[in-house]
Amino acid sequence: MRILMVILCSSLVPLATGQISLPSVRLPVPPTTLPNLPATDVSLQSRLDAEFQGGDLKELRALRIRTLLRAHGDVVETDPDGNPMVRGEVLLVSPDAAALQAASTAGFSVAREFTLEVPPVRIVVLHIGARTARALQRLRALNPGAVYDFNHIYIESGVVNADAPGLSPVAAPNEDAASAKAAAPAGLIGLIDSGVDSAHEVFAGLTVHQHGCANTSIPDAHGTAVASLMVGRSTALHGAASGSELYTADVYCGQPTGGAVQTVAEAFSWLAHEGVPVINVSLVGPPNRVLETVVESLIARGHIVVAAVGNDGPAAPPLYPAAWPGVVGITAVDAHQHALVEAARGAQVKFAAPGAQMAAAKCPSGYTLVRGTSFAAPIVAGLLSLNLQVVDKVAADKAVATLAAEAVHVGAPGLDRVYGYGLVGASLRRQPALAAFRVD
Repeated sequence: MRILMVILCSSLVPLATGQISLPSVRLPVPPTTLPNLPATDVSLQSRLDAEFQGGDLKELRALRIRTLLRAHGDVVETDPDGNPMVRGEVLLVSPDAAALQAASTAGFSVAREFTLEVPPVRIVVLHIGARTARALQRLRALNPGAVYDFNHIYIESGVVNADAPGLSPVAAPNEDAASAKAAAPAGLIGLIDSGVDSAHEVFAGLTVHQHGCANTSIPDAHGTAVASLMVGRSTALHGAASGSELYTADVYCGQPTGGAVQTVAEAFSWLAHEGVPVINVSLVGPPNRVLETVVESLIARGHIVVAAVGNDGPAAPPLYPAAWPGVVGITAVDAHQHALVEAARGAQVKFAAPGAQMAAAKCPSGYTLVRGTSFAAPIVAGLLSLNLQVVDKVAADKAVATLAAEAVHVGAPGLDRVYGYGLVGASLRRQPALAAFRVD
C-alpha cells in the first residue's frame, strides 16, 4: 500500500540524520577523487580532498552518540559500554508468568507490548525510572532463562555529503532515458533505514512500498542514497538491482529514539511478512539479544540479511547486525580498490563493494558523493537479489555462494578479514553522474 508523502529531506550539515534529531555538528566531507574531473575544477578537487581524512569517519558514531545524549538526555541514555539506548527501557521476548513476575520484583512496569507476526513472538517493553543497567542485571539474575536486553539505538554507517558541490548528471555514451529504463528485474528487495524520497527521479516508474512513521513518509538523505544504489534507474545512476520492487521501512521517523531495537525488529517482521527475500541494513550498533533472536529467525527461514560492518576502524569491536552468524557483512573500498581506512575488519566481513568516490541520489533532487560501508552494503544486497526471487534457505545459500565465486580477490586468497570473499559490483562506481562536476 502506498502512503501519504510529506517531503522533509534533511541534509547532513547541519547533521543529516533527521532520524536521530541532532543539533548542527560540522562533520567531515567525503573525498571527491573523480576519474573525469574537468581541469578547471582541479583547485576545487584539491580543497575537498584536503577537507576530508577517511580516518575521521571512525569518530563519527561516537560524535553522534555524544551529541544525541546532550540534546535528548531525557529520553536517551547509554548502556555500560557507552552504546545509546532508550532511557529506562528493557525488552523482554515472549515472557511467561515467571518472567513478568521477575520484572515486577526488579522494579519494572509494563510500558507497552507488541507481537511480531514473523517470527511469531511477543515483545514486552518494560520501563524503570532509573539505573536501567543495574535493574537489567538483577532481572537476568532473577530469571536467567528469559531473553532480555536494552532497547538499543542503531545508527547509520556512512556519510551523505549533502553540502558538497553537486554532481551534474551526464548520460553515458550511447545511453538515453529509454535504454536506462529497460525491463526491470522481477525481484523484491528490502531496506531498513531512514526514509526514502520516492519522488526522486532515480525512482521514477518504480514500485516503492513504504512502511513506518504512522503512514507518513519522512524522506532522509541516508535512506534515499542507500535505496538509489540498490534499485535506482535513471540516465544518471543505476543501482545494483536497477528497477527492482523496493520495500523500505523507515525506523527513524525524525525521532530522537529513532533506530531503537523495537522499531528495527518490527521492520524485519514487516519485510518477512511481505515475503521480501533480501534485506539490506546499513545500520550499526551493539549486540542485542532481542534483535538477534529476530534476525536469526529470518535467516533460518531463508531470507538473506545484508549489513554494513561499520566505520569505527579496523581495530574496533564488531558491530551488529553484520557480526551475527549468517548475516552477510559488507565492507567498502575506494576507487583504487583499497579497503576504506575506517572500515571494520574481522570474520564478519563477507564481501567488499564500492563505498567511496561514488555518486548516489541526493535528497530531494540531484546526485552527491557518499562514503562509508553504508553504501557498499546496498550494492551487494542488490546483486544477491538478482539470484534470489523467493524466500528459500537453500536458494539463499546458493545465491551467496554464487556471488562469492564471482568475487575478485583483491586481498588474500579465500575468505579474509579485510575483503571477505572479495570485491563485487566494481563497475557500479562508474556512473554517468560522475561524468561532470560542478559547484551548486
